Amino acid sequence: MNAASKSAIVIAALAAAAGMVGSPAPVQGRAAPDPYASLPSTLQLTAIIRDFKGNYQPGGHPDFERSLSFAGACIKTVADDLDADGKPVFLTSGYVVNTTWKDSANRAIMDPRPYVASRPTDRPGAAATTQRNALESAARFAQWYRDTPGVNMSTTVPLTLNRTAGTNTYTFSSSVDPTCVARKGFFPINGELFGNSDQGVGKPNTNYHFTTEIDTEFMFERGKGQIFTFTGDDDVWVFIDGKLVVDLGGMHGAQGQSIELDRLTWLQDGGTYRLKVFHAERHRVDSNFRIDTNLRLRMVEMPPTSGLYD
Repeated sequence: MNAASKSAIVIAALAAAAGMVGSPAPVQGRAAPDPYASLPSTLQLTAIIRDFKGNYQPGGHPDFERSLSFAGACIKTVADDLDADGKPVFLTSGYVVNTTWKDSANRAIMDPRPYVASRPTDRPGAAATTQRNALESAARFAQWYRDTPGVNMSTTVPLTLNRTAGTNTYTFSSSVDPTCVARKGFFPINGELFGNSDQGVGKPNTNYHFTTEIDTEFMFERGKGQIFTFTGDDDVWVFIDGKLVVDLGGMHGAQGQSIELDRLTWLQDGGTYRLKVFHAERHRVDSNFRIDTNLRLRMVEMPPTSGLYD
């Protein structure tokens, strides 16, 4: 046996003794690789914030700090379809939800609509049969998401959704966002526009009474488990391709709803669709805002805002 052959045998023996033959053994304590590491760590969205005065102030809007004879989320305050301007349409003054509709994973979902596929494992909910006074009128509601001089003022704010390590889920949460934590809630315009609205009730130096509008798009992938969840207060409506898919109207504490996009049977695999969020903070004392989604949301061009109106 020549010297080279002897060296090869010795090296092989040493490697076997050290457990180095074949694939390397995992190192104890080392985290498993992130299967979604190729995804971006954040998604950047932009929200239009429109500021209103409370109904107790001169020139105040009757829907903000509205006195109600009930508490809880309402359904059917807006129509199932956006209007020609891409805005929600007033439907009724609202029906209070008594029991929440849920899916098999115990996630809250919207009450049945003909364009959202139901499943045998869905658990039915129930709503009141009489309307409540959640909204003043169609004309007043039309001002919520439109720049209206003398009624509201608007600006834009950034929202950063962070990907949870090891997953493809992106989250914006007012409970962990540094600015929101410092302000003790989702209060994006403190000290701006009409100014802070607190009068000794709720959190001092806080600008309540505003709406939030987000306009994004995404690519639909059928069978990939795409989902969008919103949790917060007060009103929130989410539309996909112009159709209502999250219906949480009224003034209430933090509540959530989810929509699994595979339930939207008209969406075409690989197609690009718009997702719009319409939110309102109408009543002291808290403001919560959370988005969880595995959609790769991207911004569309935002319209100009009326931040210079005064």
